[in-house]
Amino acid sequence: MVSRMFRIETGVDKERSALLLARLQEANTAASPVIRALRGTPQDRETPLAVWLMERTEGLVGGLAGHTWGRWLHVNHLWVSEQHQGAGLGAQLLAEAERIARDERDCLNSRVETWDFQAPGFYRGQGYDVVSVIPDYPEGAKEFTLTKRLG
Repeated sequence: MVSRMFRIETGVDKERSALLLARLQEANTAASPVIRALRGTPQDRETPLAVWLMERTEGLVGGLAGHTWGRWLHVNHLWVSEQHQGAGLGAQLLAEAERIARDERDCLNSRVETWDFQAPGFYRGQGYDVVSVIPDYPEGAKEFTLTKRLG
């Protein structure tokens, strides 16, 4: 129960969200020597990373979108059109993103979240290890988090 001195409000507020993030980052920096050492370095910037698979007549037939932060590649989205699946194109997109992250951004690791009906087997085949499984996220599905050392 919230005391009379406080009130709870709801709703999206960009200014409050930015302030919340800033205060959380301050608290994390104060609490963690690892995070403190990361602050102000090139690895502290969340930098977008994208790799596109284009076909002359079809246009976009695949792509990977993610970002790098803290010497990690975060794969947010990886997709290859159904008609081109099974040809190794997803593996090529992932390998190129990993190369950029490792060679150009000094990343040591990669991570991805995927559902059981998507591609956990694909990522295992690319050298990723399952580090967590969340059942019923959403209800009836499992979400996998997988990681890979990029060395």
